[in-house]
Amino acid sequence: MQKLEKLIDQGTGREPADIVLKGGRFFDLATGELVASDIAISGERIVGTCGDYRGHEEIDISGRIVVPGFIDTHLHIESSLVTPHEFDRCVLPYGVTTAICDPHEIANVLGTEGIQFFLDSSEQTIMDIRVQLSSCVPATHLETSGADLPVERLLPFRDHPKVIGLAEFMNFPGVIHKDPVCLAKLQAFQGGHIDGHAPLLRGNDLNGYLSTGIRTDHECTTAEEALEKIRKGMHILVREGSVSKDLHALMPIITERLSPFLALCTDDRNPLDIAEQGHLDYMIRTAIAHGRAPLAVYRAASISAAKAFGLQDRGLVAPGWRADLVVIDTLEDCRAEIVFSAGRRVTDALFATRASTAPVGLDSVKARPVSAAQFAVPVTDGEVPVIGVLPGKIITEHRRYRLPAKGNQTTVDLANDIIKVAVIERHGKNGNHANGFVQGFGLKKGAIASTVGHDSHNICVVGVDEDDMAMAANRLGEIKGGFVVVENGKVTGEIALPVAGLMSLEPYETVRDTLHHLRQAAFALGATLEEPFLQLAFLPLPVIPHLKISDRGMVDVDRFALMG
Repeated sequence: MQKLEKLIDQGTGREPADIVLKGGRFFDLATGELVASDIAISGERIVGTCGDYRGHEEIDISGRIVVPGFIDTHLHIESSLVTPHEFDRCVLPYGVTTAICDPHEIANVLGTEGIQFFLDSSEQTIMDIRVQLSSCVPATHLETSGADLPVERLLPFRDHPKVIGLAEFMNFPGVIHKDPVCLAKLQAFQGGHIDGHAPLLRGNDLNGYLSTGIRTDHECTTAEEALEKIRKGMHILVREGSVSKDLHALMPIITERLSPFLALCTDDRNPLDIAEQGHLDYMIRTAIAHGRAPLAVYRAASISAAKAFGLQDRGLVAPGWRADLVVIDTLEDCRAEIVFSAGRRVTDALFATRASTAPVGLDSVKARPVSAAQFAVPVTDGEVPVIGVLPGKIITEHRRYRLPAKGNQTTVDLANDIIKVAVIERHGKNGNHANGFVQGFGLKKGAIASTVGHDSHNICVVGVDEDDMAMAANRLGEIKGGFVVVENGKVTGEIALPVAGLMSLEPYETVRDTLHHLRQAAFALGATLEEPFLQLAFLPLPVIPHLKISDRGMVDVDRFALMG
């Protein structure tokens, strides 16, 4: 803790501040004005604005604007495919000074060991990584997870200084129907923060869900849904990630009047998309370009986000507030020129001061080898269920088609863009293997496989050719997890993700470049989705409507049940 005497002396100007930003303006999120002023920093805090200051270090920012550091209010760092340390180095230079993560993915694979890995990492990163305790491990009874986290295993982490509260409570049917396991977790966190996750939930069922103390939601896909949830006391996290893209649909609610009830999140973006587009800065630029008021957008990116999650020390450029600052060119363009995290200027040298955290889960892929014959689907009378992919959304449609047959087997229908999908249990528990069909990937040949399969992270494969599907799935075991593309019996692209089968041990730049090659390999198969790998990863997610697949079979999410 800094000595108050030093803060007072530097704030009053009796002593030179540690750092002074001179010649610029700051964006006042109270009035919406751009205020010409020096900004004085002492240690981790801002101590002076609206005046002239001397500093031991003075930085000329003439012509530039200072805004509060951006807060990503919901993400899973694992889905960036890099470790927390590399995520820190990748994203902080874009102005994201706080990330509120749910280590739900690694927790589903490794349990408490995965949560501890994130907490240990968060104590070393320059960015302030805050952790929500994963509420649904396993996410549902409809899949096989690598771990089980009852409330008793969460409670030891509750008072950790990096923990905010209970992470997204995605089993909303379990809440509504008063599942005892769900209620025990909700009861244990009453009075604290509980994150929501309730796609398409409306009316009295939404009221019942919110009655448990849940306060946020990042799953709104229409302005109408978001407005109902705001009226009922929810804080809406506007999401724009690599797969889930809701920003444009929610533009109507991004107003100055509603901004105290909004925040921004990515949920999630991979290093390639970050390199090509940016992170929260991309959302800010896009919203303003579509006519949203800068005051509303920057509030959502900082002060409103901080208040929603009880982070009372950040979100404004004002004395006494944490010196998380972003120096940008213009409000509209939002390009980070200089970033400060807790009063430290972000540089390569600063990242070099971090201690490392030992990786975990390096042998988590325990799936049995599979053969092409295991991907066969027997002929059945009538139509079969087909997962309908919606580009840019993790919601899928429940479609039905009469598919062609070859002998006694149901086959793919390339004319209608329908190919096979399979999920293979990979935690070494039961060897489950389920097959189905999916529409919307565009593949004309080959196969794509992944150990990133929300939320239980079993192996998920889509493909046209069963031999290629088997080769792709088996290759994942050899590289200890990751993504694999196979064409005509040959691996044409892969990335190893050995940390729990979810994250690379390589620098984010290597991951970024490899992802570019992977995309090209997928496009060579005919893939038409902008992000086929992360879209693949959401096919086994049985808490998102309407039709999904798990290692136990096809899941009718609307009935929250396996299909016969």
